[in-house]
Amino acid sequence: MKASELRELSEEELQAKSNELRGELFNLKVKHSTGQLEDTARLGLLRRDVARCETLLRERQEATTE
Repeated sequence: MKASELRELSEEELQAKSNELRGELFNLKVKHSTGQLEDTARLGLLRRDVARCETLLRERQEATTE
């Protein structure tokens, strides 16, 4: 998911998206550890998407405190 798409979301939607991505990442990690995951590149993509969400949430948090 692109950062420009994430910037259009509200803070609540962004938090929900982050939680959803974290859950999906957890499930993929479990599949990877049991040898059932075929697309291992998806792990890195999800990890980056979670980081993008968290970065935007942090930016918004800092903007409101200033």
